[in-house]
Amino acid sequence: MKILINRINKGSVKVKGKVKASIEKGLAVFIGIESTDTESTLITASKKIINMRLFENNSGKLSESVKEKGYPILCIPNFTLCALTKKGRRPSFENAMKPDAAKKMFAKFIVLLQNNISVQPGVFGADMAIDLELDGPTNIILKF
Repeated sequence: MKILINRINKGSVKVKGKVKASIEKGLAVFIGIESTDTESTLITASKKIINMRLFENNSGKLSESVKEKGYPILCIPNFTLCALTKKGRRPSFENAMKPDAAKKMFAKFIVLLQNNISVQPGVFGADMAIDLELDGPTNIILKF
């Protein structure tokens, strides 16, 4: 699993011109699910994201989590994060989980996050127009 976390001031996901998800200040989380990922991977990743200290305290130090701040998460499925780029010029996506299985894993991931925090999910398999206003920028890459 590969995850890109962006701290944002606001963000939205549109499909065919219609807003499907939007949040104000919080996190945009892009998730690439690989064929070797398990439910255990989902649990570990969700806990890490919810508790990672990415927001400033009153002293300006990154010491508060999205959960502590009570901010939402905009969670976007993104199989291209699984790209293999070592050879040639065309990325290979052979490490990405097959769509049917990945869709189920994405749904489970959303439920795990929602047990702790407000989550607005993107649309699995859709061509999404994603609008983000980054904060910082603060961007973190996780690999499980």
